[in-house]
Amino acid sequence: MLPHAVFSPLDYWPILAGFLVAVVVLLCFDLFVIENLAGETATHANKRRRFWTSLAWTGVCVASAIGAAFAFAAFARAELAVNPALLEGTRYEAAGVAAAPGTFLLEFLTGYLVEISLSVDNLFVFLVIFRYFGLDRAKQHRVLFWGIVGAIVFRALFIAIGAALVQFTIVLFLMGVFLIVTGVKLVTSEEKQLEPARNPFIKMLARIVPVATAFDGTKFFTRMNGTLAATPLFVTLIVVETTDIAFAVDSVPAVLAITQEPFIAFGSNICAILGLRAMFFVVAEAMQKFHLLKYGLGFVLVWVGLKMTVLPYLFRDALSNPDGHVPIWLSLGVILALLAGTMILSLIIPAKVAVETTEQTPSNGNEPRA
Repeated sequence: MLPHAVFSPLDYWPILAGFLVAVVVLLCFDLFVIENLAGETATHANKRRRFWTSLAWTGVCVASAIGAAFAFAAFARAELAVNPALLEGTRYEAAGVAAAPGTFLLEFLTGYLVEISLSVDNLFVFLVIFRYFGLDRAKQHRVLFWGIVGAIVFRALFIAIGAALVQFTIVLFLMGVFLIVTGVKLVTSEEKQLEPARNPFIKMLARIVPVATAFDGTKFFTRMNGTLAATPLFVTLIVVETTDIAFAVDSVPAVLAITQEPFIAFGSNICAILGLRAMFFVVAEAMQKFHLLKYGLGFVLVWVGLKMTVLPYLFRDALSNPDGHVPIWLSLGVILALLAGTMILSLIIPAKVAVETTEQTPSNGNEPRA
């Protein structure tokens, strides 16, 4: 972790442990309670109940993230009142004990907003993956749940590595350039076709264990001719997990551009991931109208990249702002304006009629092989 972090996770490990316990509790509640409330039958009434249950749980996850942001700010205020020396040598030293907790709060909320916005776009990719493999709702839930668990582990690893590297100015600058290029590509390029057969992890899996030609309920592994074999559901999980790793290449630099405080970077990222399972079903049924959202997300990445590269030189002041930090309230306002603007335009400007492809959803036996 960063040597100049205000609250090092190594020194404040009980706080990190408490946060992780809360995450586990919410995940278990999602798995054992929320999914049972949603039901399994495909009647019209039950579909509506699924939607409203997912919407309500999404609201709970958002409220939990906001609560976590305020809780961390309150913790920081109490801790800094006792030990103000924690700010010495950090980017928050100029803010002082009185203003630093408010800065932490805004950074947490901004990081959460960026991550949840990127996650919404990623959910559309997951929807394509599930359609490709022909997964019903029960199988989708199982893949999403364990995909989220894996995402938490990988995000923690990536943020830890990134937080250790961004202390070098050149690394932060290169991350910014990468985000600008990624944002421009997102705005200007067409959507890529799903090609699981070219996934190197799928090829590796096929060499390690046989891949069954049919699902076995919601099991990831089954017996085929007396030997252990991976089901198409496990193949789907690998595709989702590796896709999320690719997403993390964008999202981790984005959150580290907003804050280099490990607790805030990790907490806001995990809070965004936590509600993805329920949010997926909301997005799948209610948010496809926002066809211009990808442009807003592209411009957000460009803004965050500029914040890491060019803007510090424009905001630099020898006396009041020697490091050229962009005000967090300005960053939050720009991100909100970009996202809200593209969502409103999506409702005003009709989407182009999609051209149906001749590709059909493969049967359960058409899983990718090496």
